[in-house]
Amino acid sequence: MIKIDGSFLEGGGQIVRTAVAFSVLTNTAVKIVKIRKGRSKPGLKNQHLNAINALAELSNATVIGARLGSTSLEFFPRQLIYRNLNIDIGTAGSITLLFQALMPVLLFSNKIIKIGVKGGTDTKYSMPIDYFKSVFLPQLSKYAKISCKLEKRGYYPKGGGKFELTIKPKYSIRDFKSFSDFFKFLRSEENRINLIDQNELVLIKGVSHASKDLMKANVAERQAKNADYLLGQYKPVKIEIGYVDSLSVGSGVTLWAIFSQGEEVDPNNPVILGADSLGEKRKKAEIVGQDAANNIIKLIKSEAAVDKYLADQLLPYMALFGGQIKVSEITNHTKTNMKIIEEFIDMKFKKRKNIIRI
Repeated sequence: MIKIDGSFLEGGGQIVRTAVAFSVLTNTAVKIVKIRKGRSKPGLKNQHLNAINALAELSNATVIGARLGSTSLEFFPRQLIYRNLNIDIGTAGSITLLFQALMPVLLFSNKIIKIGVKGGTDTKYSMPIDYFKSVFLPQLSKYAKISCKLEKRGYYPKGGGKFELTIKPKYSIRDFKSFSDFFKFLRSEENRINLIDQNELVLIKGVSHASKDLMKANVAERQAKNADYLLGQYKPVKIEIGYVDSLSVGSGVTLWAIFSQGEEVDPNNPVILGADSLGEKRKKAEIVGQDAANNIIKLIKSEAAVDKYLADQLLPYMALFGGQIKVSEITNHTKTNMKIIEEFIDMKFKKRKNIIRI
């Protein structure tokens, strides 16, 4: 059994998500203690429990300590049996953070698999659903055919968002006798992640969204207009505007900058930088658009090929496939994720300035 200190560095729920995902992949039991010790409300929250329970269902695992507020968890995976899942987080808990835990396992199914989730799509401290769809998922396109559908947005506090993901994997872990054999197979040159140079900026896209009760105030339009104005030095800029039925009032902007070398974006290693901003009470729509625009401008000027949030998402796949990335910033989240992954796989991430290699 691998023992993990849940208070290490960043000390958040990401430790649980990464550790349990790699426990399933490597078929190794794990014990996590001091879970979210430094948070105002330590222990497991609803979204963590849903990730744990889903991974337990996929791996026929025995689990000890999977309850709200628990600061200790023991997870004993058995045989992987892939199946379709329907998950209701029951709160505005982040759908994208749930998928952060599930994707490293779902990517290696032995059949087409469909996952439906209800919860929060655009919430604090997590990547918005548009970032997940347009910045993160393209990075996995060479390993699986992935399609998704956003049926409903879910804002804090009621959530109620609906999202569906369908995956047709290229490789199946079930075809190998051990994780060690599978790991050796995955690490071919064609599978490596290589995101170092930005190259040429070709397009900035985005989505400005709001709940329908904000339509009279033109919130989505005002968010988009200010973002577009600040991005005037970069052309073309295409920001979609939309209003949605939702259980709670909310709004937000997600922007992503697309780069290419030559005329086309590299489908195997697409350089896409993402930034976002959420609407809040007493925060003007213009400021929401301004924050998202300023963040994407900062990323473009950084000359990095990966933003700090995407770095966290890519690390599990870098560990499995090998690769190198140049990031805008190496955060404690990133350092924490590296440490947890290294506990399960016999490899070491190498850091030099803002370049991470394996």
